[in-house]
Amino acid sequence: MAITVSKFLDVAEGLQPDQFTVGSHDRVTSLDDLDPSYKVLLDSNVTSVVAVMGSDGRPNLTPMWFDYSGDKVLVNAASHRKKVAWARKTPTLTILLLNPANPYHWVSIKCTVEREVSEDDPDEGARVTAQLDRIWTKYTGNEPPYGLRDPARDERRVLFECRVEKVATFGQP
Repeated sequence: MAITVSKFLDVAEGLQPDQFTVGSHDRVTSLDDLDPSYKVLLDSNVTSVVAVMGSDGRPNLTPMWFDYSGDKVLVNAASHRKKVAWARKTPTLTILLLNPANPYHWVSIKCTVEREVSEDDPDEGARVTAQLDRIWTKYTGNEPPYGLRDPARDERRVLFECRVEKVATFGQP
C-alpha cells in the first residue's frame, strides 16, 4: 500500500511564495523510504505526541515512545489506560514527531489501527514484550526488561499495529 507524503514548503532556506502550504506530494511504500532528514526523527529517541479521540469527542494528546516497522507504526500501551479504549473505539491516530532542537522540523503521521496484539496472547504475546523492551532501550539506554510497569497492578500491555496512510513533513534539521 502506498503512503502519501505531503511536503510542506518551509522557510529553512528563506522566505518563499506560498510558504507553510503543501508544496508537493510524493508516494512511498514504507517509512524507510522517507527523506533521511525526516527519517532521523523516526529512528532517534524523539518523543512522539499521539492523538486519539477521547470520550468527549476531542483529541487526547499523549507523549509516547515511537516505533515503526515498514509501513506500520507500533503503539505499545498499558491495557488499563483510557487511550487504549479510545483507540479501540475510534482506531484512527495522528502522531507528531517534533525535532527537539528545531521545532520547525517535524513529521506528522496519520494511521489506522489494523490489529491489536495482547501481551497475554499465547502465540504472539512475547512479541509485544520484546517490542516494549526494544523501545525501553531506545529511549532510556537501559538494558531490558522494561522498568516502568505499574507496581500497584499486574500491568499488561497491548500492541497496536497501525497502517500508515499519510505523512506530512516540514522543515530541515
